[in-house]
Amino acid sequence: MIAPDRPLPRDPAAGRRRRRAALIALILILLYGWTLQDLDLGTRGLAQGLLMAKNMLLGMMHPEWSYAGEAFLRLLESIEMAFLGTAAAAVLAVPFAFWAASRGRRFDIVPATGKGVLSAIRTFPELILAILFLVAVGPGPFAGVLAIAVHSIGMIGKLYAEAVENIDPGPVEALEAAGAGRLAVFFYAVLPQVLPEFASVALYRFEINVRAATVLGVVGAGGIGTPLLFALQAYAWDRVGIILLLVIASVMLIDAASGRLRARLV
Repeated sequence: MIAPDRPLPRDPAAGRRRRRAALIALILILLYGWTLQDLDLGTRGLAQGLLMAKNMLLGMMHPEWSYAGEAFLRLLESIEMAFLGTAAAAVLAVPFAFWAASRGRRFDIVPATGKGVLSAIRTFPELILAILFLVAVGPGPFAGVLAIAVHSIGMIGKLYAEAVENIDPGPVEALEAAGAGRLAVFFYAVLPQVLPEFASVALYRFEINVRAATVLGVVGAGGIGTPLLFALQAYAWDRVGIILLLVIASVMLIDAASGRLRARLV
């Protein structure tokens, strides 16, 4: 005789997972409703915002080509700011990376403090740092370079530290077994492994910093942001259009070139 079909036993773990997912979804819905109720999103100005967006699009369709030369020079200044800030951060982040890299133990106070310092550096966005440096060194590109460099140290140092933590210990152990000193181990076993990753991280950060440098001019830190702000305040949409077109084209070209270089390095 064929045994009658018996219901499969219920999986208590699956039931707990479903209840947990339902609870998380309920909490997210409540948080979303609370934020909508608590924040004044200014929806009454939505029509005016849509009108300004329309004017910007029309400006991009009919840009002021006669302003392209001057705008390109200011954009080049932004790219130079991003390059100098990234180059300085890529070098200065190296000691922070080895400070923050874990030694393989469950808890070590030295890398923990290094990670804390890098987190503290990343806390301040470029705009806040630019305002601080504007007070210290005055308006101009130098304040923008300093803001980009300081902020980038936090992120680059974090990614550098992860690259150091993921190196292959084999070459290090082989050189140590052969009696090599610390400097020899560093230059012949550690550095060759991390340099390609370091270069890839620096290139990726350069892409991000080009975008950041275009905004820093809004607070007087040089670059294309200053003429963009003046054009927006004057409702010169054709000038806004040529500036935005140049920024978009430069960012796309830099992203494409950096992507190819990073693909060859890693």
